[in-house]
Amino acid sequence: MSYLLRVQLPDRPGSLGSLAVALGSVGADILSLDVVERGVGFAIDDLVVDVDAGSLPDTLITAAERLEGVTVDSIRPYAGILDTHRELELIDQVATARHDRLQVLVDGAPRVLRVGWATVVDTGPYGVYRVVGSSGAPETRPAEVPWMPLEKPMLLDHEGEWVPDLWRAMNTTLAAAPLGTQGRVLMLGRPGGPEFRPSEVARLGYLAGIIGTVLG
Repeated sequence: MSYLLRVQLPDRPGSLGSLAVALGSVGADILSLDVVERGVGFAIDDLVVDVDAGSLPDTLITAAERLEGVTVDSIRPYAGILDTHRELELIDQVATARHDRLQVLVDGAPRVLRVGWATVVDTGPYGVYRVVGSSGAPETRPAEVPWMPLEKPMLLDHEGEWVPDLWRAMNTTLAAAPLGTQGRVLMLGRPGGPEFRPSEVARLGYLAGIIGTVLG
């Protein structure tokens, strides 16, 4: 069983080693680590850890937060493929796809950006509509999208009046980025959080910008 932990820890030598020891004490092995963001005196990291079947995620939280200055922002099951070059692979997959390039994009984006779902949306004469969506992307569509047209990647207000009730009920945090110059938008949802960090929004923007160029 694997879990994805997002942790905030002091940005000083030895912090990550201490965290690895603490997690190891409850039978967890760190399989991968991504630095999400660094600030003055702290770092936000995503860790994929492997534990024995039947192990409770609470034990991971307790072990990590015994360390001074360590906070677990979120924990959720993880079934993704470990890959340190995820963005490059997705760009290549979209570029070489003969059909349904947008579907290839949204199918791969949740793994690459570690979110629950991805969808491409656009607006037409009858309002906003979904162009394509990944597995798990909600069929419910917003009645309006006051933030479109979108000129740059941004964190969306997931409690705004435009957000469908079902999305709010699931505490789905949201981010979006323009996909090319035709008005389409790549939107990401993360049911249950955590909130998107500024670096994640920037990463989404870079990826959507490159993919938009590939799509033409």
